[in-house]
Amino acid sequence: MKTIKIEQLRTYMEQEGLDGFYIAEPANVRCISGYTGEDSYLFIGREKQYFITDPRYMEQAAMECPDYTIINWRASQEYSVGSALAEAVDWDEIKKIGFEAEVLTFQAWKGMQEFIPAELVPTQDVVERMREVKTPEEIKKLGIACDIASRAFDKILKDIRVGITEKELAAKLSCYMVMEGADTKPYGNILISGARTSLLHGIPGKKAIEYGDFVLMDYGCQYDGYLSDMTRTVVVGKADEKQREVYEICRRMTEETEEKIRPGVTGTECYDASLKAIEGTEYFPYHYGGIGHGIGLFVHELPFIGKNSNAKLKENSVMTVEPGIYIPGWGGVRIEDQGIVTENGYKNLISATHELIEL
Repeated sequence: MKTIKIEQLRTYMEQEGLDGFYIAEPANVRCISGYTGEDSYLFIGREKQYFITDPRYMEQAAMECPDYTIINWRASQEYSVGSALAEAVDWDEIKKIGFEAEVLTFQAWKGMQEFIPAELVPTQDVVERMREVKTPEEIKKLGIACDIASRAFDKILKDIRVGITEKELAAKLSCYMVMEGADTKPYGNILISGARTSLLHGIPGKKAIEYGDFVLMDYGCQYDGYLSDMTRTVVVGKADEKQREVYEICRRMTEETEEKIRPGVTGTECYDASLKAIEGTEYFPYHYGGIGHGIGLFVHELPFIGKNSNAKLKENSVMTVEPGIYIPGWGGVRIEDQGIVTENGYKNLISATHELIEL
């Protein structure tokens, strides 16, 4: 995978007249080099490539990136990445360098300008667009991450009961994913209940689960760095009429969006498909315009689907579908799947049911 991506990057550099490319976004570093640690930067030349890190990660970088020249930026004269590059790279034929405009801080940019004798050219979403279409190896890892999250869902259902707190459940959910094979570096999980389920990105708190509560779980895990992301909303006890009505509308929104997904369809067209179930109802003002995103080494990747997205979906993109209804003071419902865009439609990688679960 990393060989394919670096070849794609060099093709882009040639097309744009760039002699080098500087990468600081961690997910892009991993995509291009295969490195799994921290404090890492890449400088990709037309023929050579350099890996910049500090002494804590020199050994790991040498093992994981044998085709790179490893640079210890802390050993540079000015104790900076810019000065380390200036000392290590042959600048005879390097005149223009692309960099990630949304990632490089002003301070880092200023430091590089001071030391590097080349023009710095801002770019946007170069490696991100390469990450949009997944390789078979990436799809396999994403599928395993989804399987782990789905198995953890089956386990956590047995723990959801009146009296247990959101924080306790969130901790158990993370533990189950690691026990099922996830990487031990979890990312933030949303597990909220009752009226708090109207919070799109609510943080688990000390609130205890009560009878009649919705419990919304938006979570996932890493497997070899690749992420899963799923949401299910359940009821503790028996759902009332309004809960059933809102849940059913949300279920239809998710499924009708997934039915629309094909290569070439735009994000806006997916959003329009999601509206069929909610248009004309009292709940229309409470839906959210962003209903899905790509996922891979980072949880929110290209492409995005929603009200203002004209991105065209591509075969072998892996993406979420997650319409929701959020009513302040009452609660909310979200049902989120993760699947592959195939030539025949959307292949869901999440095995958990869409049916309303009453516990």
